[in-house]
Amino acid sequence: MNAHQIIIRPLITEKNTNLMSLNKYSFEVDKSASKPQISAAISEIFNVTVTDVATMNVRGKLRRRGMRYGYTSSWKKAIVTLAAGDTIDVFQDM
Repeated sequence: MNAHQIIIRPLITEKNTNLMSLNKYSFEVDKSASKPQISAAISEIFNVTVTDVATMNVRGKLRRRGMRYGYTSSWKKAIVTLAAGDTIDVFQDM
């Protein structure tokens, strides 16, 4: 798997924007990606030093359209902590 297949997209929400001040960035990643793979992919794409990776599996939510029920897709989220002095401009780099 190459780096752009592992990192799907950055997550830009109000909560994640506040985490950016703590040098933590959130990304949607491939479900089968491991922490070392995510760390290597972020380092390769953005040329930064990754100090920690936290991952979580986000379950799909129950949704309704008319009388039918279904679930949105489940996905994997990674919160990446960078070394002091490194930053990522997620609004431009991807």
